[in-house]
Amino acid sequence: MSTFTTQDGTEIYFKDWGSGKPVLFSHGWSLDADMWEYQMEYLSSRGYRTIAFDRRGFGRSDQPWTGYDYDTFADDIAQLINHLDLRDVTLVGFSMGGGDVSRYIARHGSERVAGLVLLGSVTPLFGKKADFPQGVDTSVFDGIKAGLLQDRAQFIADFAAPFYGTNQGQKVSDGVLTQTLNVALLASLKGTVDCVTAFSETDFRADMAKIDVPTLVIHGDGDQIVPFETTGKLAAASIKDAELKVYAGAPHGFAVTHAQALNEDLLAFLQR
Repeated sequence: MSTFTTQDGTEIYFKDWGSGKPVLFSHGWSLDADMWEYQMEYLSSRGYRTIAFDRRGFGRSDQPWTGYDYDTFADDIAQLINHLDLRDVTLVGFSMGGGDVSRYIARHGSERVAGLVLLGSVTPLFGKKADFPQGVDTSVFDGIKAGLLQDRAQFIADFAAPFYGTNQGQKVSDGVLTQTLNVALLASLKGTVDCVTAFSETDFRADMAKIDVPTLVIHGDGDQIVPFETTGKLAAASIKDAELKVYAGAPHGFAVTHAQALNEDLLAFLQR
């Protein structure tokens, strides 16, 4: 397997396909690099080098007890970029992964970065705070953590309906649902729970102001997990010259339900 070891000794798995200008993908909770296989195949078949990693605690990467915070996630990405000596790389982050690629730019700069794509991202702020009352209430995240600690397998299985919008008429195959559950259950329970705290409490508003590369924000306005009005819409407004694409009626998991549209939009952004 392709792996590298971070400064704190955590082994991180990644896949590296094709050749050409690099595109680095950061996955959502509680998935891994496999969520990107159709985007990676599509872009690598069209002359791009695509790289996707399993976040610490998820997929085939190590499962440390600590380190599930966005500064550490950003540093892991920086070490992967340095390990592969990536330059002129486009960063693509989905859901909680949008936070770590944004934090990477804010923390490490954009010298090696050609562009940024935020897909259904938790940026600039997901959870409610005193100065952000429109955020999702803390009780929702407390419920998620309680559900995971009681019966993670069933919680993740049930989570698929709002994630893919099958409760609102979207169609995904039984195979996709099986794969999603299998991937999610590879993750560390501790990491899965700790990441709920990380993505619900981390404030990326200051990070948005530091993004100085061309940025594409894509969000579904049917997203039942990460509400468009308080995340994607605000992220696009707070990043200088960001382009916003709204997928009408699309759920959070639009990388599956709207895969062809996403592939074409990613390619167009890379070819701009």
